Amino acid sequence: MKVLYAIQGTGNGHLSRARDIIPILEEYAQLDILVSGTQAEVALGYPVKFRKKGLGFVFGKNGGIDLLGTYRDANISNLLKEIETLPVESYDLVINDFEPVSAWACRRKNVPCISLSHQASLLSKKVPRPSKKDPVATFLLENYAPTDFQISFHFAPYDEHIFTPVIRKQVRNTEPDDKGHYTVYLPAFDDKKLIKKLSFFQDTRWEIFSKHAQSTYRKGNITVRPISNEAFLRSMSESTGVLCGAGFETPAEALYLGKKLMVVPMKGQYEQQCNAAALKQMGVPVIKNLKEKNLPKIGDWLTNGEPIPVFYPDQTRSIVKKIFEEHIEWLIKFYNREVSTTKYQHTNVPEYELAD
Repeated sequence: MKVLYAIQGTGNGHLSRARDIIPILEEYAQLDILVSGTQAEVALGYPVKFRKKGLGFVFGKNGGIDLLGTYRDANISNLLKEIETLPVESYDLVINDFEPVSAWACRRKNVPCISLSHQASLLSKKVPRPSKKDPVATFLLENYAPTDFQISFHFAPYDEHIFTPVIRKQVRNTEPDDKGHYTVYLPAFDDKKLIKKLSFFQDTRWEIFSKHAQSTYRKGNITVRPISNEAFLRSMSESTGVLCGAGFETPAEALYLGKKLMVVPMKGQYEQQCNAAALKQMGVPVIKNLKEKNLPKIGDWLTNGEPIPVFYPDQTRSIVKKIFEEHIEWLIKFYNREVSTTKYQHTNVPEYELAD
């Protein structure tokens, strides 16, 4: 069976999760990898057959998306060309982590495509949402990377085919400690703004990881570091707490490591607003921005905040197995041909392969 695994490269979470999923997918199929997007600092660590510009967004410096930068960076004619020329018809199945080029290529060329992403969970009506509805954002979420079936991840299993987060092995194998500092990852804020606000808490040691910093520097009780997977994980695992955006992977990993957590969802980013609603429901404090009026809330969290207990078992292998076992009959009907089970041999792994 020949499979294309298509990964969103805007942000670091998708690539970090993929590093644990890829070796399991390789047990089931002949695998090629596609990455689209240009806003990630984390290396995948596996050969990438297709690199695409795709359609992403640019982080701002004041808590939201840089709309002008996003508009300038977008190239719709190039996106359409990438969709048209991507040879998805060469694959029996595309597994899609919120990646638009492959999703729309599959839709156009009638190739089976299955979501394996956090964003797919937000299509369920059972997932917590912000009180203010955003029909435009909902429409974009539903149509950004459309797929035939959805298997997804969230902070809790709100619905069928929604699973708890994939916590990468590097995190699972880390022994948490508490060395008294707080780790900060708010990539949509400028360093100067973060330093100005967090300097208010002079007795707290902050370690900021910044998309804007080229080297490590210190301002009083605040250390600013460029983004590095190893350095960030070490800082987070040794922290007292984590202050971050309302993305998915970083809050999930902080919760798994038993760290107290506070989130600041990005302005204009509906996914983060939904994540914030879910985290708030769990008891995680959420603030809208870093304005002066919210500093007392940060102070209260520093003094009185507590970790929120979670149970995130390692289900990655069983989820991948579920994809192939539950959808192989669908693929057979789709292609209207027999199944060969001779090519891929692995202990306790179904030996599915679509015949030529």
